[in-house]
Amino acid sequence: MTEKPTLTEATLKLEYYCSYQERCHQEVVDKLYQLGMKGNEIDTIVVHLLQHNFLNEERFARSFARGKHRIKSWGKIRIVNELKLRQISAPNIKAALTEIAEEEYQETFHQLAERYWNSLTERNGQKKNKKFCDYLLRRGWESQLVYEKMKELEKL
Repeated sequence: MTEKPTLTEATLKLEYYCSYQERCHQEVVDKLYQLGMKGNEIDTIVVHLLQHNFLNEERFARSFARGKHRIKSWGKIRIVNELKLRQISAPNIKAALTEIAEEEYQETFHQLAERYWNSLTERNGQKKNKKFCDYLLRRGWESQLVYEKMKELEKL
């Protein structure tokens, strides 16, 4: 085990940690515990990171929502749940969801749904519908959207 860094060393490490990727408060606190820092030291470093704009919860939430929607094709439900898991505040979650344009959201959903539907090799209609719905619901898409799309695709 390496020895515990000084306050200055830990601060510099965390500045770098926060500068190459957006981080939430919890990730930063966890990292500081890994480095062996204690309560007061952690508070001092977190305050420094906030004051120097290395750590910004709203910026993290917005970036998270954009990335998870565009790259992983997650729906709003999954994004909200993941942000809550990271202890992001309700106003910041609300702000994050404004990053996803409604038109883009719908387009992503329809492309993902159609691609997945066409990839299913299941012949049994009920099993295919279940797999389809489970997949999209797991990715955080609204059940109303999923069921309407399933009915539309079943007719084809």
